[in-house]
Amino acid sequence: MVEEEEIMKFLANVEDPEMKISVIDLGLIYGLKIESAHVEIDMTLTSPGCPVAPELMAAVHRAALMADGIESAHVNLTFSPLWDPRVHASEDAKLDLGIF
Repeated sequence: MVEEEEIMKFLANVEDPEMKISVIDLGLIYGLKIESAHVEIDMTLTSPGCPVAPELMAAVHRAALMADGIESAHVNLTFSPLWDPRVHASEDAKLDLGIF
């Protein structure tokens, strides 16, 4: 059985191309659901009109497939709740974003 931590390790390598911060540190990954060799990923974007949405979602998809034992992945885009860096970002990301 694939562990969530293994998939998150690969997702941590995916950076928002504009902010140069990982989707994990930004808090854009809201959840994972693993069923056998398939993973469903709930993610959001920094804004609903994010111009790099397709690129970022594709990168998350590819990264999830790198985990041993994962044969398929689906990225579900959600805006509920809306992303708020003060709530969702890691402490390191907050510093990089200038949020104190």
